[in-house]
Amino acid sequence: MGESSGSKPCLDADIWAKLVPADSRYSVVDIGSNETVVYSEISCSSGNKHEWCKITRILNQSSAMIQNKSSTAILIDGATVQSEDIMLIQSGTEIIPGPDREGHLSYRLEMIPAAERCEKRLKISIDIENAKCGICLNIWHDVISVAPCLHNFCNGCFSEWLRRSQERHVTVLCPQCRAPVQFAGKNHFLREVVEDILQADCSLRRSKEDVAILDSHALIQSNLVISSRRKRKRPHLAVDEQTSGLNLSCPQCGTEYGGFCCNGDTVHIPCHACGGMMPSRSNISVPQHCLGCNRAFCGAYWHSQGVARIDGHPLCSYDSFKPIMERSIARIPFAAHETNRYEQDITERSIRQLGRTLQDVISEWIGKFDKCEIDRSRMPLNHAETITAATHICN
Repeated sequence: MGESSGSKPCLDADIWAKLVPADSRYSVVDIGSNETVVYSEISCSSGNKHEWCKITRILNQSSAMIQNKSSTAILIDGATVQSEDIMLIQSGTEIIPGPDREGHLSYRLEMIPAAERCEKRLKISIDIENAKCGICLNIWHDVISVAPCLHNFCNGCFSEWLRRSQERHVTVLCPQCRAPVQFAGKNHFLREVVEDILQADCSLRRSKEDVAILDSHALIQSNLVISSRRKRKRPHLAVDEQTSGLNLSCPQCGTEYGGFCCNGDTVHIPCHACGGMMPSRSNISVPQHCLGCNRAFCGAYWHSQGVARIDGHPLCSYDSFKPIMERSIARIPFAAHETNRYEQDITERSIRQLGRTLQDVISEWIGKFDKCEIDRSRMPLNHAETITAATHICN
């Protein structure tokens, strides 16, 4: 059994993932804690064990984050991850604990599904008045919650409230209780509650026109961190006094990069992969959310701003979030055949017999994808019909 640095032996019930070496002569690494530093063999020529990565579980998701803790680069599904960089991984991801395949072991991440839960539907009584937006006074649509007061609103309604507050350079207050808002994000549980309410009483449904207007105003795709502006009595402040009141959430808080610097009104988005902050900027051409999963990723944004690495601020590499057409694949991802190695071997052999490379096949597929010659209805992607080869997609 593989070892984890600084951790106790894992009980079978605690193990949620494994690193399985391609060479069966080496040990499987069991991952049992939510944050595990992996200590295992990395070289084919030596049985010595090394501390080389940290794997962090993403609760309620079928994915995890890996951070390179070695002094050299490692490979994640063919992409190079430098020392201390972070990347999102999932079941089937190939991980090589070195800068190239030659001489290094190859591991596959295997996520262990949670035991099937006994599903029980509970009947809950709810007052319809408690399921209405405090701004439009209708049943919530694409409901979001704000903190710390935990009141709920339509995404489109609150997005417009947020925009107007920023235009007036005032503290963002909850429309219902007038408490300062520090966070805002989608509430997926209440969204399901709304669906049950609308199924029970279809007269509460909005018209398609109203829904389209709300969706056009909706800006909140992932959790937002909202700064609280401090009111000052003195109209003119020195530069150091102005910056001292700012919460230095991201590299652009207090320092200008790419012609932009955050101020007291700037709303921030946490990156889903590394947890670092970036300013929410809807007026730039660089995407900050993956169209495939709606999560926020910072790699493309910081690349566009010319920011590579800054001490004290976690940043993703550009490889973690870039256009489909810029990606190269050295091997078929293990998850592509639902972890069936036999089918994967057949596909790889067929490609070689045709005298082609995997990248040739991928390039041809992307061309057909752009021309809508491929059925997208079965793809596990949000907004599948709008994705093209130029679309930024996470790993």
